[in-house]
Amino acid sequence: MISDASHQLLERELAVDDPWRLDSSSFEQERYAQMLRMSRCNENVARALEVGCAAGAFTDMLAPHCERLTVVDVMPQAIERARRRTSKRSNITWVVCDIQRFSTTEQFDLIVVAEVLYYLKDVVEMHAAIRNLVSMLAPNGALIFGSARDATCQRWGHAAGAETVIALFTESLSEVERLHCHTESVNEDCLIVRFRKPGHSSEQSNVGH
Repeated sequence: MISDASHQLLERELAVDDPWRLDSSSFEQERYAQMLRMSRCNENVARALEVGCAAGAFTDMLAPHCERLTVVDVMPQAIERARRRTSKRSNITWVVCDIQRFSTTEQFDLIVVAEVLYYLKDVVEMHAAIRNLVSMLAPNGALIFGSARDATCQRWGHAAGAETVIALFTESLSEVERLHCHTESVNEDCLIVRFRKPGHSSEQSNVGH
């Protein structure tokens, strides 16, 4: 579960008009564009899961490319803001739940989890969340992970960031593509990775920096 301090931080951030500058930052817009490109590598997606919707900016971009999109967030305020933003979409299911506790028999062709896992209190909880996500990913499915890097997250007071979580994901998924998004700002430095769950078909690895 996220710590009380992280929960309070999220409540404060979600109280403002543009939390995390997701609509106004060129860095965030580029990050979203790359995440969407990776998400669409297999064209439209039948069943997708987005973990952590913030205020719905990426949800609104992803939903048109999915037959069904399930959105999970631990913060009811985030779900409500994203629901209002995407009110014209009829293909979204909303769930208020901690990602470690979220469970479904559905297998997703695409899972997107970005700027979320570092809110968990330690690496043990991150690992548990990752195992849960991997269990819900269909064979040959894609998982898009994005996060600020370890050093940045630790400076923010979190246990770990991108490099640590990527290493945990690679225990069970194959890394297909990696991008480093950054600016001169020390707080705008993240990695985005597309993973594939092993299945029957093969995919050529193309890891770039």
